[in-house]
Amino acid sequence: MDNRTNTIAGWVLGSMGVALALGIAGNMIVHPIKAEKAGYPIEGGAEEGAGAAAADKPIAELLATADTAHGAEVFKKCSACHTIAQGGANGIGPNLWATVGEAIAQGKAGYAFSDALKTAGAGKKWDFEELNKWLTSPRAFAAGTKMTFAGLTSGKDRADVIAYLNAQGSNLPLPAAAPAAPEAKAPPAAGAADPGGKASPAAADLGNATAPAAAGAEPAKK
Repeated sequence: MDNRTNTIAGWVLGSMGVALALGIAGNMIVHPIKAEKAGYPIEGGAEEGAGAAAADKPIAELLATADTAHGAEVFKKCSACHTIAQGGANGIGPNLWATVGEAIAQGKAGYAFSDALKTAGAGKKWDFEELNKWLTSPRAFAAGTKMTFAGLTSGKDRADVIAYLNAQGSNLPLPAAAPAAPEAKAPPAAGAADPGGKASPAAADLGNATAPAAAGAEPAKK
């Protein structure tokens, strides 16, 4: 009985030794690939970064070239909480008809605005600058606001949405595009003809010109 037990134990230990040897050999042949960074890539990150860079431009500059059709597409993100048609009912958020230029946190058929927004917007109107701040981050604009939307990181998206909102009952004049700077003209080259048709003397020509005789000097004798 003891010999049989010893034999079984020997086979078990031998099998474990073989398995260990195979595992070491496998790791030597196939090296595991480690990721440089933990986690997994999220698509669209670079695109959002480009939108953030556009946010550095003044909103007036972006509004000068705003696209209201694109703004209508971006507004679809807001349509779950807001209506925008004239006479539309308030929902989770207020109806947004004729909002641009309106006093902040007032009106809208008795909509119950948060105290946070009433405080942050006291004495202000929803002009282009205030709307830009609000759409960038509602929570940063009014800490404690009921609006849970995180905001729009793209300056172009914000400008386009503001232009679209403005077209829905407000129609305030949008900023005009800045005129292009005039091109600088190069100075005329030496010896070039002037507008009267006379050529300007070159510096070398001036040095070679014969100096006039001094007053009262006798002419040279031959």
